[in-house]
Amino acid sequence: MPFAEIAYDVADRIATITLNRPEKRNAWSPETEAEVRDAFALAAEDAAVRAIILTGAGSTFCVGADVTRIAGGRPPPPRFVGVTPPPGGDPPVEDLSRRYSYILNIGKPVLAAINGAVAGVGLAVSLYCDLRFMVAGAKLAAAFPRRGLIAEHGSAWMLPRLIGPMNAADLLLSGRTITAEEAQAMGLVRVLPAEGFRDAVRAYVTDMVENCSPRSLRVIRRQMALAPLQSLSAAIELAESEQAATIDTEDRREGARAFLERRKPNFTGR
Repeated sequence: MPFAEIAYDVADRIATITLNRPEKRNAWSPETEAEVRDAFALAAEDAAVRAIILTGAGSTFCVGADVTRIAGGRPPPPRFVGVTPPPGGDPPVEDLSRRYSYILNIGKPVLAAINGAVAGVGLAVSLYCDLRFMVAGAKLAAAFPRRGLIAEHGSAWMLPRLIGPMNAADLLLSGRTITAEEAQAMGLVRVLPAEGFRDAVRAYVTDMVENCSPRSLRVIRRQMALAPLQSLSAAIELAESEQAATIDTEDRREGARAFLERRKPNFTGR
């Protein structure tokens, strides 16, 4: 599928979605949004893909919405405001089928490689990724109140659960800019050195796809996505039923054999 505002690549069982408007500092447009959604669908449907990296071209991850459009009036509506679950995925509950929350319903780990400045909608989208790695020294901002906006795209729900109510209030109410290092202290990101940043993120993901069962990753990711929406009892019940479902799987047997034989497992996802 040809893309105009992103790049999409699959190698070594990892799909990489790259926001590809470096001349605009990867500002988020309706076209970018539609293409990112399409790329996530491609990765979700591709049996050869076991994990997904979302990153930016150049020295910026995403500075937020394309304000050149906003300043001129109401921007056109995005092409996708809901989402149809990818074939073979788990049926989404309503909370996992919204504008960006659909990322939580993709049955594969999604990691944000925040290679530079991130703000606004770029930050909001990254909150739906499982892990956020950020290059040392980069800047982060939820500048909504400084632009006459509100906490967009579920960020007022996601941030308190990721970094606690006080840290979330700090970012959302002040709209101030912080460094990657301060974001790490809040528990929002993990900082990696600028030199070798992309390689380090890829090495982390490679270790995951080579040593973890894709079936296990899908179920665990689903458990984590549903947990904030469940009671403890419901979460335990889901864990018990999913554990029972592993008994006759090839991956459970392979995991046990690999452990006993002290070798790397060869998981198939079955």
